[in-house]
Amino acid sequence: MGIIDGSGLPTQTADTDRQSTTPIEKQPGMKCQHCEKPATFHITELTEPSGPIMVHLCEEHARVYLSQETVDSPTNALAGMLAKQLKLEQTAEQLAKLDKKTCPVCGITFAEFRQSGRLGCGYDYVCFQSDLEPLLLNIHGSKTHKGKRPTRRTGAPDRQHELIQLRREMQEAISKEQYEKAGELRDKIQEFERDDGPNE
Repeated sequence: MGIIDGSGLPTQTADTDRQSTTPIEKQPGMKCQHCEKPATFHITELTEPSGPIMVHLCEEHARVYLSQETVDSPTNALAGMLAKQLKLEQTAEQLAKLDKKTCPVCGITFAEFRQSGRLGCGYDYVCFQSDLEPLLLNIHGSKTHKGKRPTRRTGAPDRQHELIQLRREMQEAISKEQYEKAGELRDKIQEFERDDGPNE
């Protein structure tokens, strides 16, 4: 059975109920075992009788490694889940384009999200929606929230989308040195944010 862990926390072995005493070494400079790219997948294989085997792979080699799992392999379910998350049908060019996608509000890129596992702001869900939906569906089994909601009004999704669009247009106007238009857009954004302030 394989255990995938990148947290640096102690791992629990499959055949005992106690945790190992040594945490997984997660060094910032750890390289893929097949190339010189940074290792982003750290896989522990517990199938060998001699003990666990650690495999450190970049995303590209992790795809190959996980797609080679046999159907009767004990890690098949886990590998299948990760393979879906990696979107095997995407080319390296498509992944590079996706990684450059940036939130206009907080500035986080999709690559930074994939590295840290954390989004930068609430608007990232709108900005990266089409890319996050398959991931959320795979992890949680649903794309919709089924729990409690905050009591404070958070604004309609359409208004949030409009605010993101205004910010994007303002950035575009600034880059084209259309400062008058950028100032008008800034004023609209400020008015928008005042209207969406918390109801107390």
